[in-house]
Amino acid sequence: MNKEKNNKIKSRGDPAVSAAAVLTAVIFLVPLIWAAACSIKVEGSRIAGPMDWFVPPFTLKNYYDILFSSKVALWLYNSVFIAVLSVVLTVAVTSLAAYPFAKLAFSGKKMLYFYFIIGLVVPGEATIVPLFIVANQLNMLDSYAGMILPSIAGSMNFMIAVAFFRSIPKDMMEAARIDGAGDFRIFWSVMIPLSKTILVTISIFSFMGSWNNYLWPLLCAINEKMFTLPVGIPTFAMTYSVDYVKPMTANVVASIPAILLYLIFEKHISQGVSLSGIKG
Repeated sequence: MNKEKNNKIKSRGDPAVSAAAVLTAVIFLVPLIWAAACSIKVEGSRIAGPMDWFVPPFTLKNYYDILFSSKVALWLYNSVFIAVLSVVLTVAVTSLAAYPFAKLAFSGKKMLYFYFIIGLVVPGEATIVPLFIVANQLNMLDSYAGMILPSIAGSMNFMIAVAFFRSIPKDMMEAARIDGAGDFRIFWSVMIPLSKTILVTISIFSFMGSWNNYLWPLLCAINEKMFTLPVGIPTFAMTYSVDYVKPMTANVVASIPAILLYLIFEKHISQGVSLSGIKG
């Protein structure tokens, strides 16, 4: 009986920890709530105090104007298109590269693997100048190819995939070989179905990385029509030096896909955080 009581007490959690968690959640939610309230305020409303943001009048006209009377919709399309295509190519390249490093033997394997590890300690900003020079020489600036291709081969995603592939028992591969399957057949029919969790995790990391990327799209996109949301919204906000309503509406529009992604794939994101520290 005592053990059952202790288990019930533990399952309820420490009240202090629960209170701290609620307080932390409120601190993080307040800016989101303020942004949402600000986005539906009537443009030019008088704001005398903080609470005036949360009182009527409200309107949804701001969203209509942002989506149909500005370039935010075009930037939203660019961000979604680039992010989705980056995810598809990243998952394909990462899984195809990780499989031979995890399960096959070939000369120079350790040296190449060490090369990928070095990529983890090189900051992305250090590669911007040579990346810009190469993209310029290949005539890839101000194009979707130039925005997408540099982001599809990340060392972190590769390391995570290699570590996960190594954890898959070799017995399954041997059984497939006995049935006459080649390396690519084993990769497609055995490794990929068993790696859905890690591939979804890599997809989420890739999407968020592309969605929030600012520096490279800023340098690569010359024409305003090629801007993504992180690049376009600051230029849009410059036209509103005093009123916060329209710029905040644009920010809310830019945040909605990322918020929905988190709500839908919350469990996978939590698993991804733990798997990112896995040792191969």
